[in-house]
Amino acid sequence: MKRFVCLVACTFGLSACDMLPTMQQQAPPPDPAPESAEAGAEAQTAGIAPPSNARTADEFDTTTEEERAAAVQSAQSGGGDRDLGITVASLGAAADPGIWMKTPLVDSPGKGRVEYPAKGTTVAVDLIPLDAEPGSGSQLSLAAMRLLEADLTGLPEVRVFATGG
Repeated sequence: MKRFVCLVACTFGLSACDMLPTMQQQAPPPDPAPESAEAGAEAQTAGIAPPSNARTADEFDTTTEEERAAAVQSAQSGGGDRDLGITVASLGAAADPGIWMKTPLVDSPGKGRVEYPAKGTTVAVDLIPLDAEPGSGSQLSLAAMRLLEADLTGLPEVRVFATGG
C-alpha cells in the first residue's frame, strides 16, 4: 500500500511539472509598481541598451558621439551651479545606458555636472538619488567615466554640482 501511495504521488508530481510552463504562461501580469524616484530617473536617462553579447567598454557605451559632445559642451558653462560636494565615484552598472551619476548627494532626480580635478575634465550628467548615507560614495555611468577620462576600475574623487536646467 505504501508503494502504491508513493507511486501515485510521484506520478501526480511529475504531471504537475509538465503543467508548470503552461501555468506560468497563463499567469496574469503583475501589477505595475508605483513609480519611485529611481524609476523616474531611469526614464530620464533612457538610452539604447547595449547588446546582450557586449564585452568591451565600447560595446557597453551606447551613447552617440553627439550625446557625448553635448555632455562635455554643456558642462563647460557651469555658472551659477550649486556645489553639492566631493564624492568618491565607482563605475555603476555598465549595462545602464546614458550619462548619469547615482549619488546620495541629491534627494530627487535632476541635472548636474561632475568635475574630475585629477584630469581637469568635466561632464554634464543626470543626477539620480542613491539610497545610501552621505559619504558612502557614488556611482557613475560608463559613458560619464569615459568622458571624465577616469580609470574604469579606479575610485576617482569628483566634485558634483547641481545645475539649474
